[in-house]
Amino acid sequence: MNNEQTNAALPPKTCTIDRLITVPSDINKTLEGKKTATRRNGRYADIGEIMKLEDQQFRIDHVYQQTLGELTDEHAKQEGYANLEQYKEAILAMHPGMPWAPKMKVWVHEFSRIN
Repeated sequence: MNNEQTNAALPPKTCTIDRLITVPSDINKTLEGKKTATRRNGRYADIGEIMKLEDQQFRIDHVYQQTLGELTDEHAKQEGYANLEQYKEAILAMHPGMPWAPKMKVWVHEFSRIN
């Protein structure tokens, strides 16, 4: 299945790729190569789409759903954190009052630098 077919099988995007990574510390982690994935409550990008941060470009390699309960330390490292607990604390600090619900689904956007 090519990217076009895969994207067509996904539900419509809920936001645009320019809103995928907006927190300054996350932008820095991405530019430094420490962040290679981000999780959002909606789908912000298609596979193969290009995200621009400052003078760098990143290609969206994979887009899929995952529950918070499925997250591991390895997933947290993709997000630029040392472990899952650190990632969880950062997310809950960004979203006051949000519960960490293991069954809550998020959209994973994995990406790689192309220049």
